[in-house]
Amino acid sequence: HKPNVYIDLSGWSPKYFPAQLVQYANTLLKDRMLFGTDFPLITPERWMKDFEAAGFKEEVKEGILKGNAGRMLKL
Repeated sequence: HKPNVYIDLSGWSPKYFPAQLVQYANTLLKDRMLFGTDFPLITPERWMKDFEAAGFKEEVKEGILKGNAGRMLKL
């Protein structure tokens, strides 16, 4: 419906993401989620630790961390 709209996951630690966000990231919106931190308030190390425990499927993690941004920026 809106091909140029993406969701940036910065600003919150993944442990505070609502269950609905994780559910949609694992299914319908898996190609629309982008990695982000709120550095220096949330360090990349802390974000990654919380991300691993947040319930994201293994097959969507690579897209969130790198692949989706690469497709969006045509890299």
